[in-house]
Amino acid sequence: MNPESLRYTPTHEWVYFEEQNGQLIATVGLTQFAVESLTNLVFLELPKVGQHVQAGKPMGVVESIKAVSDIYSPVDGEVIEVNQPVVNELDLLSRDPYGSGWLVKIRLAENKEPEGLLDHKAYEAQCASEPQ
Repeated sequence: MNPESLRYTPTHEWVYFEEQNGQLIATVGLTQFAVESLTNLVFLELPKVGQHVQAGKPMGVVESIKAVSDIYSPVDGEVIEVNQPVVNELDLLSRDPYGSGWLVKIRLAENKEPEGLLDHKAYEAQCASEPQ
């Protein structure tokens, strides 16, 4: 996926929206900035299929040798797919965070994109202002 076409959260998750059978689906992942900041990932826990998630609330955990960080849902909805290969092969997150490193797909509770997500330019500005 092209990072410039995605939406972002201030907590470093990316979101791609697409319509499937009249339902809006959000594919969610961690940004390259987040993955590079964490370095050396050792554990990933994602929600289960069928689990309901809330925007701004933790839906998983990523652990590196440096820190343990919550993964926040950018949307309200139901998890309809989990990228199991990335759980078993954390290198996918480092190698391709915007492609094969996606985390979950969520069917939105309300069939519209939520407000408050950042576009690429705003997200880049936020990252530039954060300490490394």
